Amino acid sequence: MFIQKNDLPHNRMAFTFIRKYGNAVERNRARRLSREAYRLIRNSLKTGFDMVLLLYPGKDVFDTRIEQLKILFSKAAVSKDLPAAEQGRR
Repeated sequence: MFIQKNDLPHNRMAFTFIRKYGNAVERNRARRLSREAYRLIRNSLKTGFDMVLLLYPGKDVFDTRIEQLKILFSKAAVSKDLPAAEQGRR
């Protein structure tokens, strides 16, 4: 995940893939899963960031993708759930 501060009142999110991810159907399915997972947890994130998530091939399961995003956002310290001091330690 790549994150950069923007000076906007909202976040911008993009999903991209490694070169050998699969065919277009697999990439589009993974993108749809990721967008929906992000949509469900975006209210628990701080605003003002541009984020790019690099996706690797694997088992595309919705519940797994939500957990992966929560972990990534927590490590990147953009989640509102934990205080900033605790987010930095994870």
